[in-house]
Amino acid sequence: MFQAIIEVLISIMAYFYSWTGNYGLSLILLTLLIKLVTWPLTQKQLESTKKMQALEPERKKLQERYKNDKEKMNQALMELWKENKVNPAAGCVPLLIQFPVLIAMFQMLRAPERIAAAIPDFSPLFLGIDMTLDVSQLPLAIAATAVILTGGSTFLQQYLTMSGGDKNTKMMLYIMPLMLAYFSYTFPAGLVLYWALNSILSVAHHFIIPPAQKGALEKK
Repeated sequence: MFQAIIEVLISIMAYFYSWTGNYGLSLILLTLLIKLVTWPLTQKQLESTKKMQALEPERKKLQERYKNDKEKMNQALMELWKENKVNPAAGCVPLLIQFPVLIAMFQMLRAPERIAAAIPDFSPLFLGIDMTLDVSQLPLAIAATAVILTGGSTFLQQYLTMSGGDKNTKMMLYIMPLMLAYFSYTFPAGLVLYWALNSILSVAHHFIIPPAQKGALEKK
């Protein structure tokens, strides 16, 4: 399945390249296209996340009240979700549907020679940077900027979209961006460009959606 998606993505890249004659611009256009196509799914995911965030104070109150009775706490949480028409799993389904495209993009950009083979007179340059080189092979200032941009954009995206405040969630908020920043040093520059742009667009989408209004339910 991934190979079929990769072939489609390469074909689209080749089409954009025939317009722009630039690898970086073609990649930016492909990223924008994917965001546009997956917009409805992302919309549902973010709406679900904002509803959960709006109910977070109520969830914490219930956890504190029933901290010694997990069964009652789970029952109270289910009632809270039901009365406010919130499904905690609703935000996961859109992510699962988009996951194959994300993996296919990752695999495609990890092997830029496949893209080059599909494009006549291919040039990897974008703003004077060879986007097929690993970030570690770029000048230090550019490499440092790429790593910081990857980690920073990932952190901001997670900070805005994560709901809940337990210890594990807070830990992942910092660990995941640090891991991606570290690994990005060995990624091709084109992959880092895609990841950072994708995160920035996700952050922008988050601000477009108005905050969810909490229901009238109050646990007393």
